[in-house]
Amino acid sequence: MTPQERIAELSDRLNYYNYQYYQNSLSEVDDFTFDQLLTELTELEKQYPEFRRSDSPTVRVGGAISKEFATVYHRFPMLSLGNTYSESDLIEFDNRVRKGLNGQPYEYVCELKFDGVALSMTYENGVLIQGATRGDGVRGDDITNNIRTIRTVPLRVEWQRGKGRGHGEKGIDKEAEGQLALSFDSNVTPSAQGPLPEAQIPALFEVRGEGFLPLAEFNRINKEREDIGEPLLANPRNAASGTFKQQDSGAVARRRLDCYIYSFLSEQDIFQTHEVSLIAMKEWGFNVSPTWRKCADIRDVMNYINEWETKRFDLPLGTDGIVIKVNRYDQQRELGYTAKSPRWAIAFKYKALAASTVLNGIRYQVGRTGAVTPVALLTPVLLAGTTVKRASLHNANEIERLGVRLFDTVFVEKGGEIIPKITGVDLNRRTEQSQPIIYPTTCPACGTPLIRKEGEAHFYCPNERGCPPQRQSRFEHFIQRRAMNIESLGEGKIELLIDRGLVETPADLYDLTFDKLLGIEKVFIEEETMDPATSEVIPGKKRVVSFREKTVENILTAIERSKAQPLANVLFALGIRYVGNTTAEKLVDYFGSMDAIMNATLDELLAVPDTGPRIAESIVAWFSDADNRAYVERLRAAGLQFVGEKKVVEQEGDTLAGKTFLYSGTFANFTREELESRIVANGGKLLSGISKKLNYLIVGENAGPSKVDKAQKLNVPMISEDEFLAMLEV
Repeated sequence: MTPQERIAELSDRLNYYNYQYYQNSLSEVDDFTFDQLLTELTELEKQYPEFRRSDSPTVRVGGAISKEFATVYHRFPMLSLGNTYSESDLIEFDNRVRKGLNGQPYEYVCELKFDGVALSMTYENGVLIQGATRGDGVRGDDITNNIRTIRTVPLRVEWQRGKGRGHGEKGIDKEAEGQLALSFDSNVTPSAQGPLPEAQIPALFEVRGEGFLPLAEFNRINKEREDIGEPLLANPRNAASGTFKQQDSGAVARRRLDCYIYSFLSEQDIFQTHEVSLIAMKEWGFNVSPTWRKCADIRDVMNYINEWETKRFDLPLGTDGIVIKVNRYDQQRELGYTAKSPRWAIAFKYKALAASTVLNGIRYQVGRTGAVTPVALLTPVLLAGTTVKRASLHNANEIERLGVRLFDTVFVEKGGEIIPKITGVDLNRRTEQSQPIIYPTTCPACGTPLIRKEGEAHFYCPNERGCPPQRQSRFEHFIQRRAMNIESLGEGKIELLIDRGLVETPADLYDLTFDKLLGIEKVFIEEETMDPATSEVIPGKKRVVSFREKTVENILTAIERSKAQPLANVLFALGIRYVGNTTAEKLVDYFGSMDAIMNATLDELLAVPDTGPRIAESIVAWFSDADNRAYVERLRAAGLQFVGEKKVVEQEGDTLAGKTFLYSGTFANFTREELESRIVANGGKLLSGISKKLNYLIVGENAGPSKVDKAQKLNVPMISEDEFLAMLEV
């Protein structure tokens, strides 16, 4: 098989596996097999870039860096919808539709209004060629590289036989199925034929959808940010919007964004109704939410709205309303548009769900980095379909801003309809019982005096080794999937190991033996709850954690297997403040070994892409601690990976032999990784920081001012990207 044939075969297989996994929830191969195939394809594409396809699955992992986003003019304006919170307004809308259609029969399609970012995707000859933001409705930003990282967005559109049937909640009726068949060649129907010939799919069409950050991913990111001491993301919508605007598509890929498609546009009249377009887009492989419904009249619309008022909280993303559209496209055209919005559609928005309840107390929680976070303890109240007993108060600044006191009646909402938060105080119901909240000056867990760094909102407990919750969290951080991935251990088992004195630091895990573990157990009593209907206290359940023979074998096997985790995971597992998984990967790529990172100076660390002073200072301080270094040496002795995988670079020439380089900023012709590869492939050497040994600083867009200033002071020659390219051509 030729390289071109193998690249084509791997691309087809991996695209198929992606489709099955992300559209049909089927895992036809395990993760290891998928990763091996993807690695093979990546290597082949590097050797034979001329055979790389535009729909290659390797674009899903990102890597392209844009110095700025080009402006895209929308072929069809992306207008906003009129919206209302009132059912009477919906009846008025329905009356206008009836009047505008002169009594013709009509029906609606209702869809959930997802809380994300409006996106436009253009396909030519079945291949995704452009992705853009809404912008001002007339023009937006070209974010094609970022959209390609969304695994549920098809890179190539093909007819998927038998997929997507019945994705309207009431299924596809016979009339719609007939319309679908008539939408294409009269001799080709989805039920009777195999894959639809590519020519039958419009040569040029556009789909629109809502890009979003799934709640599970939002919570995962915030847990990691809290774990490494970073500020939390405010809500999924803002997080999605900020992610789509990132210039590094590799960073976008790591956020695992998703997208629901809700609109089809083409110069040709492909479909008769919006309902049929949704069915067809699902058949083509687009991720169409199954929550839409065709409604016969406005009463049916009201029923749909009422049904989803609480049901929507079970979905994997945030929603804030319902979109109602006239179903038939000819009737949409007849109704037309105002200057800002279509007359054939409207959005009904749910009012923010809020409740009032009493603040009974504050629990101060200590995180892994020592940050002390106040959590409000509330009289249980029903909100958005769940019983809320706690709400975040964030920090001392937020308590002061709200003016909240103990035993106040407070207003609680779900921030982004996900996380309960206190939004205010009902001063009319404040009683003589209310008391000022006195923020603690010592750690609630170990009694150590708290500190507060300048410019930071949180108070911290500095007793990171002796504070019980910090010590427990340090273990939980170490064993997580993105770190050492010791699956068989969990919160209860870790607590038991600490209680029995079997472990003091995560390095002790590698000294555990079968005899030490077998037979130990502990009884845990879960926290009591309260029945919101009766206010009766429900005792916590008893839970026994016991180390039986099979449990012990699984734990020891997982610990041994963790020794194969790559250096980036080991570095992340150390728990250095501000060093997340992505930062760890960049440090390893740059320095190559744990020893080089341990001994790096502040200036050398600042030379690493996206490593600012706060991260660099934290790394230097951590490795300056003798106990931390001893801990690292114990991990080395246990056999963990302390050297990163060497990247094999194919030599192109020796025009840069004997010359040293460093770069700063972004570049038009290279990603940072590609620039590094070209330097090494042509005999040059990369330095980790600016010094008198540096021959050239390559300066791109948005270059770091500190690097430029230091280069000027040391008289290091600075060259542009074009000048660097000229050096390669000598």
